[in-house]
Amino acid sequence: MRTRPSQQEAHVPEATGGTPPRTLAEALRAQGDESLAALLRARPDLLNPVPGDLSQLATRAATRASVVRALERLDRFTLQTAEALAVAPEPAPYGTLRALLTGDDGNEQVEAALPAAVRTLRERALLWGGDDRLRLVRTARELLAPSATHPSPTGLGPTVAEATSGMSPGRLQEILAAAGLPSTHDPVSAVAALTALFTDRTRMAALLDTAPTEALAVLDRLVWGPPYGEVTANPAPPVRWLRDRGLLLPATARTVVLPREAALHLRAGRAHRTPEPVASAVRPRGAGGAGSDVRPYSPQVVDSAAAGQAYTALATIEELAKDWNEGGPGVLRAGGLSVRDLKRTATALEVNEPVAAFWVELAFAAGLVASDGEADERYAPTPAYDAWLELPAAERWACLATAWLTATRTSGLVGSQDSKGRTLSALGPDLDRSQAPEVRRRVLDLLVTLPEGTAPDPESLLARLRWERPLRGASAAGRSDDLRARIASWTLNEAEMLGLTGRGALATHTRALLGAGAAGAGSAETPPGSSATGTTDATNATDSATATSTVPAATAAAAAASAEAGTSAVELSAAARRAARALAPYLPDPLDHVLLQADLTAVAPGPLLRPLAELLSVAAEVESKGGATVYRFTPASVRRALDAGQSASDLHDFLKAHSRTPVPQPLAYLIDDVARKHGHLRVGAASAYVRCDDEAVLDEILADKRSQGLRLRRLAPTVLAAQADPAALLDGLRTMGFAPAAESAEGDVMITRAHAYRTPPRSAPAPVPDGPPVPDATLLGAAVRAIRAGDRAATVIRKPTAGEAVPAPATASPATGRGQGRAGDGVRLPEPGPGDVTGTGAGTGAGTGAGTHGGRLPRTNSAETLATVQAAALTGSAVWIGYVNADGAASQRVIAPVRVEGGFVTAYDHTADEIRTYPLHRITGVAELADDPA
Repeated sequence: MRTRPSQQEAHVPEATGGTPPRTLAEALRAQGDESLAALLRARPDLLNPVPGDLSQLATRAATRASVVRALERLDRFTLQTAEALAVAPEPAPYGTLRALLTGDDGNEQVEAALPAAVRTLRERALLWGGDDRLRLVRTARELLAPSATHPSPTGLGPTVAEATSGMSPGRLQEILAAAGLPSTHDPVSAVAALTALFTDRTRMAALLDTAPTEALAVLDRLVWGPPYGEVTANPAPPVRWLRDRGLLLPATARTVVLPREAALHLRAGRAHRTPEPVASAVRPRGAGGAGSDVRPYSPQVVDSAAAGQAYTALATIEELAKDWNEGGPGVLRAGGLSVRDLKRTATALEVNEPVAAFWVELAFAAGLVASDGEADERYAPTPAYDAWLELPAAERWACLATAWLTATRTSGLVGSQDSKGRTLSALGPDLDRSQAPEVRRRVLDLLVTLPEGTAPDPESLLARLRWERPLRGASAAGRSDDLRARIASWTLNEAEMLGLTGRGALATHTRALLGAGAAGAGSAETPPGSSATGTTDATNATDSATATSTVPAATAAAAAASAEAGTSAVELSAAARRAARALAPYLPDPLDHVLLQADLTAVAPGPLLRPLAELLSVAAEVESKGGATVYRFTPASVRRALDAGQSASDLHDFLKAHSRTPVPQPLAYLIDDVARKHGHLRVGAASAYVRCDDEAVLDEILADKRSQGLRLRRLAPTVLAAQADPAALLDGLRTMGFAPAAESAEGDVMITRAHAYRTPPRSAPAPVPDGPPVPDATLLGAAVRAIRAGDRAATVIRKPTAGEAVPAPATASPATGRGQGRAGDGVRLPEPGPGDVTGTGAGTGAGTGAGTHGGRLPRTNSAETLATVQAAALTGSAVWIGYVNADGAASQRVIAPVRVEGGFVTAYDHTADEIRTYPLHRITGVAELADDPA
């Protein structure tokens, strides 16, 4: 009976259960598909491109860039575990590792957390081997092990063997004699004897009992690092005592080092002074202080305060767009706002410059403002801003909150300097920091862990973040000035300004917004991507997008960020709608009325409907803001409304319709008086002229000394000519107290409405990803299948062809398992000779075979190839072929032929995991697979 192609399997050697893996590649080969998928999810950089087989995956996982990235994604205790392994003998039993972390006295918390840390290192392919033979990946060991130029974070120095390398045999014998050890016959046994002394607790304690007090003080200064110290040509007696007995060994001519074995004895066996197996909790603000009141606010108070800030945020963005409505500040040659323009914007918004930079960057991230791209490039609102204005207030806030959560632009850097000493400007090109979305999201997730209405203690929050992502090599110093800590501090302030928090506590609508991506972000107590034991996943860097905007420009950026985090746009949109619904009841409804008062002011007791607010902004000056906005009518503001096309009757009718109080008589008189004078004088272009039917008014103008700068002269009894342009003439006459109106060439009054300038359609800036995006389940499944299939093709057992010799087994590389052959291969492939066709060795997933890995492609003539393939099609068996595609790239594949006709073979390709058709003339050769020994 014939076997279906999809059910045919190539014979691949299986490792026996009792044989430990010899290489990282073998360790990966022994893992299941779920473990491989977890590795690729935690380290997505390994997927670009998809490895051709497991040996390629192991090689890529051991590269320096990938290992550095993986180490920086570990939490503090997992990193401490890796650091302890780096100073342990290789391979290290689990008991040795436990002793380095717990010390002689033991530590129950460390012992409980250690298995999870080891499991995390294994899952990230940073550690392999059984518990009796733990091995760090070589690159990780080189990065974490101590050296003279790169001190270990543990503070330990080199071993005795490393420190005595190159020392004369006579000097070694002198050290043995001074330490009370018998002489040896060779340097190797001398080093072994000295190492045995330093690792023997009893004998080492006896030696130190004879040490002078001053010598012990020297050791105390070196024991926790750095282990190096400078000495003079004639050292002091305590130092000489230590040097004579090998407790201080020479590193250079003027430097000595404390050997690692001696330091571990002095530390009671601990590699770290303070292991941190458990993350510190985020404390409420004021907790632990004398007389502190840590009572939380009620949820209603928090939500009301946050809603007030949210409304202020919307008003500020509108004020910014209004200030830039007719064409905002210019763009610097290098990009961004100048310092002077930022100051002007801050003055217009009535905030300081750092806060103004935040609002400008937020509007830019949401796609509401952008540069126009003209020759004289300026910033202005975008068409998306007009669409944003039409949305309900709660949805507008959700758009801003989404843009802030997903943006990599960091406004807190404005005003600082880059590595080249250049000042960073708002809207400039160098403000992207890829870790910003992760930190913002993580800060908000940690706020969720606090009781409702409770604000966090900033120091405990920063300490928790440093534990989750320690700065390798500086984590023990507890630095608070690193970028991650600064972004966290800025996040607390920006969340308050944006209305995500109220009085420092997380608002209800923010909790709804954080609902998106919860599966990817993890729980609030556990860092995103971590196991329940507290180890941190590499997916946390980009798992920050939680909502999407209904504005197209902002939606594109939010969707891109959600793709980076593995969160669908549907989930983000749903979270944004939930947050908007939760916020809407706390936002005040727009009002259609004001309260007119006799002192020429109008009080708006809340937000106004847009037509009413727009007219008041033209016809009156804003005197004060707050819960209620006070507008003041002045002759200049009324004239501005008349210039915009309003008549006196229009103003009277509008105010009567929208005032809950009668229109005060002083306001009515003011409108009528300004309207009576408005347009009495007409200004046109001569350069410019003034026309008036009342000759007395022109006489008054000529007699006024303030008109001398306009250089007026009389052309007719009712006409004056000026050498100034019409705009300057209008301003000059208004300064003199007149109310002139501009007229066109036809003599009609020109209406001077504010011109709303808009940029061409612009997309919101896309966030700069922190490395490759996190792959989704579909991509992971396809990648694992492709890697497995390529590995089967690369490790397949085949029968030797006629005249083929079986060479001796090759030695595999300890790091990757690469070599001339692999354990269990039926035939070892010899090194390619001249003229051999070799593969590229790179696979890109389905459709690309595994490379030859330095082996020779099978070689058979056309008749043998046809006969073997036809026989395989009849018997339903799989064969191993060499194939060269149209681009000349060679690969080896395992196929199960189904049909052979017309010069083509149709077969199920185990490497690509699909049915394919291959031209026979492109097959370099074919070999049968060996029978299963079982």
